[in-house]
Amino acid sequence: MEIGISTFVETTPDPQTGEVISHAQRIREVVEEIVLADQIGLDIFGVGEHHRKDYAASSPAIVLAAAASQTKRIRLTSAVTVLSSADPVRVFQDFATLDAISNGRAEIMAGRGSFIESFPLFGYDLKDYDELFDEKLELLLNIRESEVVNWSGKHRPAIHNRGVYPRPVQDPLPVWIGSGGNTQSCVRAGLLGLPLVLAIIGGRPVQFAPLVKLYQRAAERAGHDVSKLTVASHSHGFIAETTDEAAEKFFPSTQQAMNVLGRERGWGHYSRESFDAARSFEGALYVGDPETVAAKIVHLRKNVGITRFMLHCPVGTMPHEDVMKSIELLGEEVAPRVRDEVAKWEAEQGNS
Repeated sequence: MEIGISTFVETTPDPQTGEVISHAQRIREVVEEIVLADQIGLDIFGVGEHHRKDYAASSPAIVLAAAASQTKRIRLTSAVTVLSSADPVRVFQDFATLDAISNGRAEIMAGRGSFIESFPLFGYDLKDYDELFDEKLELLLNIRESEVVNWSGKHRPAIHNRGVYPRPVQDPLPVWIGSGGNTQSCVRAGLLGLPLVLAIIGGRPVQFAPLVKLYQRAAERAGHDVSKLTVASHSHGFIAETTDEAAEKFFPSTQQAMNVLGRERGWGHYSRESFDAARSFEGALYVGDPETVAAKIVHLRKNVGITRFMLHCPVGTMPHEDVMKSIELLGEEVAPRVRDEVAKWEAEQGNS
């Protein structure tokens, strides 16, 4: 069971003061967060790609590379790379370079993206949303498979007998499929034999169990070894010494961020009642003291089949020292609890 962190490197106004930190400062803070996560033994750190004012990381590979030379073992991934509006050649080159700097710790999490700013920015039409992803994923996997590429498609100039360099340390370079719960995405990942990341940020996480089963059935149908496939969760959360402290610190920025998105997307108002319901044991928020959060992660492992858990922290803008403390508690107190409980449970399963 792998445990880690994901972030969107947000630069929203501080909910208490209204202050907005610079993109540069937030990027430097994230590098510090990655270094800390490595030092305390977390397995994975993910940085998401966005192209708007309130998010600082338009190029996750560069942010991750800044931390790569300061870390030893933590794996470094995008979360996600908006592949539909990117050039797969450049994506592969960037992450192969990251793989070299980190000596084999890079990963790509490919997704369509839930934000659309990158499409007009890079000259793509939203009516091609699904087609773009399918085609570019095909090219990315082609590049991963073969040093010399021959490929043609509809939305990018053809490549005729051209090498793509550098080649990564890992062979193959890990490529995950990110999904918000779309059945088609889960089936595609299964048919391709690629690991799956589910954004479990609302509702009841156990409701994602059928999607994991669907993914596994698709993989089995395509002839892949299901036992070797991994499923990850990307879930909002925050850890403090006590559950009350965690809730009080995490709510203001979460409410502000969710209501900004809600106004853009037509969602209802995000209230304290909504927040408290989501941090219940069956809810999708992993907010609380280490024991509470660990118990929820173990529950997710047992009932959904998640083999990697990524705590998305912060949501909105929080004090850097609070985020660092949350990461510290995740690595030093939550992760050991989860690993021990999962190991015991798996041993029981094997003996039954």
